Formats: sequence, C-alpha cells, structure tokens
Amino acid sequence: MIFPPNLSLEELNSWGKNTMTDFLEIKFTTIGNDFLEATMPVSHKTKQPHGLLHGGANVVLAETLGSVASMLTLDREKQYCVGLEINANHLKPVKEGLVKGITKPIHLGKKTQVWEIKIYSEKGALSCISRITMAIMDRK
Repeated sequence: MIFPPNLSLEELNSWGKNTMTDFLEIKFTTIGNDFLEATMPVSHKTKQPHGLLHGGANVVLAETLGSVASMLTLDREKQYCVGLEINANHLKPVKEGLVKGITKPIHLGKKTQVWEIKIYSEKGALSCISRITMAIMDRK
C-alpha cells in the first residue's frame, strides 16, 4: 500500500472545502492499495456550450486525483508536491451522469512522480486519459 493506512474518504473530501474541487462537486470514492478514485457530476458547472463535458473539467478532475495521490505518498512535514505538466486526450464525449476518474502511479521517484488518470462515463466508456507529472519539493 502506497497511501497512509489510516486515511479516510471523509478526510480526503474535507480537504477540498471551498475550492474548485468543492465547486465542481468532485468526491473521492475509493482509496485502493495503489489507486485513488473520484467522481464528478456532468452538470451545468462542468459542461461546455454544446452540452458536453468540458475538457477543462476533465483536467481539473485529473489534476485533483494526481496531485492528491502524489501528496499522500510523501512525508508532508518534509515535502510537498506541485504540478509540473499535465496532458489529456479526450476520447469520447459525455453528456450526462457522473464521470469516474481513477489514478495510478507510473513513476514514484525522489524528485518527480508521474500519475496516469483514466476517466470513465457511467456506462464504463473511457472518455479521457490524462497524465500528470509532479515535482517533489523539500520544505525549507
């Protein structure tokens, strides 16, 4: 297990209060041995003018998942992480329901981490795949 064993979903979800995560109603739903999962509603807050899930909303979900997962692997008294690069390929449009994002590590290094995030529609279709690179910084 790469995440703290005593971590709860309530704790994770409380970190996003009064932030973009809260505004977009992103909720962590599963803490696995090597993955985090979260959902986001496809609503007026996350759609673009054509009624489809906005690509930027996908990126917010992806960055939230990758950043939080990265932070959870660190000793937060000694280190913190910041996003260095993120990309997203939007594969299939989503018009309604919830999307579910799942992040898993690709690389957990001392100075960088790379996380893959896959976002699925409620019907299980892969709608977006993203990768985020995190820079690991030492607290001074």
